[in-house]
Amino acid sequence: MIMKYKGIAASDGVAMGKVYLFEKINLEISKHTIEKDKVEEEIEKVQKAINDYVYELENREVSSQAAKEVRDAHIELASDPALIDTTSDKIRGELINSEYALDSTIKEMVMVFEMMDDAYLKERAADYRDLGENVMYKLKGVKPNTLQVLDDDYIIVSEELTPTDTSTMDKDHVLGLAMDLGGKTSHSSIIAQTLGIPAIVGMKDITSKLKNDQFIILDAIEGTIIVDPDEETVNAYKKKFEIIKEDKAIAEKYKFAEAKTTDGKELEVVCNIGGLEDLKTGLKHGARGVGLFRTEFLYMESDEFPSEEKQFEVYKEAAEKLEGMPLIIRTLDIGGDKGLSYFEFPKEENPFLGWRALRVQFDKVDIMRDQLRAILRSSAYGNVKILLPMVISVAEIKKVQEYIETYKQELKLEGKKYDEDIQVGIMVETPASVFMARDLIKYCDFFSIGTNDLTQYILAADRGNEKISHLYDYFNPAVLRAIKQVIDASHEEGKWTGMCGSMSSDSLATYLLLGMGLDEFSVVSAKIGKLKSIINNTNLAEAEKFVQKVLSLDNINEIRALLKDKVEEF
Repeated sequence: MIMKYKGIAASDGVAMGKVYLFEKINLEISKHTIEKDKVEEEIEKVQKAINDYVYELENREVSSQAAKEVRDAHIELASDPALIDTTSDKIRGELINSEYALDSTIKEMVMVFEMMDDAYLKERAADYRDLGENVMYKLKGVKPNTLQVLDDDYIIVSEELTPTDTSTMDKDHVLGLAMDLGGKTSHSSIIAQTLGIPAIVGMKDITSKLKNDQFIILDAIEGTIIVDPDEETVNAYKKKFEIIKEDKAIAEKYKFAEAKTTDGKELEVVCNIGGLEDLKTGLKHGARGVGLFRTEFLYMESDEFPSEEKQFEVYKEAAEKLEGMPLIIRTLDIGGDKGLSYFEFPKEENPFLGWRALRVQFDKVDIMRDQLRAILRSSAYGNVKILLPMVISVAEIKKVQEYIETYKQELKLEGKKYDEDIQVGIMVETPASVFMARDLIKYCDFFSIGTNDLTQYILAADRGNEKISHLYDYFNPAVLRAIKQVIDASHEEGKWTGMCGSMSSDSLATYLLLGMGLDEFSVVSAKIGKLKSIINNTNLAEAEKFVQKVLSLDNINEIRALLKDKVEEF
């Protein structure tokens, strides 16, 4: 009998194959008292286990920027003095064994994150569980079960895959991933996206429904697992595979082509990056520049605020590698869902609506100064532009422009080169910036629409919350009309608009966005070829007529159906 189970699609794609139920070793932790003269010995055991794990991490090869970020984050967590200090205090104060003290410390850390309202931060609990698990293996001298070597191709099914599991798995034999727990913004989901492995999370109890070697279809486009499918279903999915295969061939054909519509409009198809590794990947996939350099990763990978000089070297290298192609550098966007280990943020009831991005920079001008000076200096080596996050008013743009002029004068006095005419753009990611678009564009050079935040702010729907995930949809008519309004505002002033959120990478949205007049698509590198193929086969005049039809609809399902019919033409 065919059974279907629903979850959250975390990494697009489709897979058919055998189930591999991945279970962790059950580490039994017992509590017992120790003598006072054994205290230091027990503490040393924990310290050695932590050191051994850090050494293993430092020598681990990584295959992507996302895996590198996980590795670096774990080094940071393991090296945090709070881990050994809290565990040591428990051993000394309660005279208990090292395993129980460490387990107790990790559980307390996990509980802190699990109690948070914010879905992104809640999912960081998995990072601490992962850390505790790996240090405990070292402490107990147990070799963990891993996915590093698989004897065949499998769809991995597990209660929860930790960042360690996904970043070290045998990706050549992993067809797809399915998990009881997790969300779209978990580190495991991000790694799956980077590796191009289909993944479904939040499936509640899928591990209890499946058996090893059972044949399933994992549809990570719809977020569905089909168990023991019949021949008709298998054949339908084989056709779907052929379409996906054809799409990949088309993407390969177009990835290094210019992006130009059949009636002559040229567009920029560029990539989003978090570091130089991502830039390398983007160029391999045919990116014609960088539409979003997320500089917060540079800060998150450091153990202190990176100096002007350190930032300058990174930005300069990126600019030089691009050889005149655009490099749009977004200034530091911390707060909300992104923190720093060396900088304490105030506790806020709703950090997404609190002290973040530009608001932090205005209060910490020394941080802004180092970054803006570094960006200005790098502009002497390429086509560099500045992008400001979370702007909601003209006053904010004017204030930053004043700082930029001040730093230009400083650099001039110091004899340091920069582009006098460097462009400054703003992220449009709040309802305020949509309503004020016609005013804001007069004081900046371009817009970049951040659909991830914009969608959740317009719809008042947390993008990481499983309970309301069905409400978070950038094809909602309210979001579409906001996007059109922003693009029109920039064009009225003879300026341009790009997009760097998830929507820009979604081929279902490409034709619609072309018709709306979007000038630049800043996308996930793997999507570049597919997007160019749609652009190069689009007649802009026809796409503009199509937009009017879509914007006249008030039902998301009708909009999606119309878009699906259209994208099938490509």
